[in-house]
Amino acid sequence: MSFPRLLLALLAAAAFAPAARPRGGRLRGGEVLGQPPSPPSSGGWVAWGLNPKAQSMDGTQALVAVPKSAGGGGYEVQTYSISGYKLDSPGSLPNYQTSDLAAEVGADGRVQVFGTLKLQNGTGAEVNQVWQVGPYSGGIGAHDTKPGSDSINAKGTLNLLTGATTAASGGGSILRKKNTHGILNAVSWGLLLPMGAIFARYLKTFKSADPAWFYLHVACQLIGYGVGVSGWATGIHLGNLSKGITYSLHRNIGITVFALGTLQIFALFLRPKKDHKYRLYWNIYHHSVGYTIIILGIVNIFKGMSILDVEQKWKTGYIIAIAILGAIAVILEVVTWGIVLKRRKEDSKTSNGTSNGGRLPLSL
Repeated sequence: MSFPRLLLALLAAAAFAPAARPRGGRLRGGEVLGQPPSPPSSGGWVAWGLNPKAQSMDGTQALVAVPKSAGGGGYEVQTYSISGYKLDSPGSLPNYQTSDLAAEVGADGRVQVFGTLKLQNGTGAEVNQVWQVGPYSGGIGAHDTKPGSDSINAKGTLNLLTGATTAASGGGSILRKKNTHGILNAVSWGLLLPMGAIFARYLKTFKSADPAWFYLHVACQLIGYGVGVSGWATGIHLGNLSKGITYSLHRNIGITVFALGTLQIFALFLRPKKDHKYRLYWNIYHHSVGYTIIILGIVNIFKGMSILDVEQKWKTGYIIAIAILGAIAVILEVVTWGIVLKRRKEDSKTSNGTSNGGRLPLSL
């Protein structure tokens, strides 16, 4: 199966409508036409390709129009057989024979890629197509990977007989999952766990709050952990849906927080009694790991907000929530230490020693 003339109408103008959705290639007579979005800037690269196996970058055999190395504003066409999610050197396409490749920049700024593409015998009527754009500065730069951008879902199918095309769906669904992932983790690791720590550290100093503080602490931590597990699982699922797009630091911190949180849950079953000789060491472990989880959780929430590129109002809202919890903690720190020191002073006048109500805020 051979098409005598392959034409990709690729936008390469500096004037770019961000709301435009890529449409990929379509057939007209003996030609394949397409209109992906333009490069992020004038002089960027534009690409279109077929993938014999799936609608993904991995396995795509692509025609890539790049600015000529000699300059002058012209474009040349390179062919890439993509394995994984990084480009190697240009070379021939294993599944498709190409010839007469050329690229022109029209007066309207569009880059037109021409060539002959010969398909293998047995190629079905419907093929997977992938298109993409990105910056070019001495080499092909990475395309936009921000959630919700057109680049994330630049794929679909092309019917070689009818010319009909379909665009991949699910971009909005993935963005909703990412938002859900962020909300679950912000509520759990970023709010409920800090609240649980405040209950444990400060309320137990007040005699009237014993043992209610303990149940409040456990409830916040268990609910927070449960919600956090849901958020973590959603993140793992999103990673599986976004092959080739990896936020290593965000992922590694998330895995660490989940692992430490799970360790804290199991440690509850190993908590020694108050008079046990190892109780002090258990307290040190419990507090150290707990505060580490809270700090890493908050850091990772801001990291996630940066990845999602959320509106400033959401960042501001979370900062205000954390600031309120921090202010409450500072006030209670002063109040509880005042109560403890007062009780110590009173107890020093008696022979009964420190009473149960005079425990330090860090004791548990």
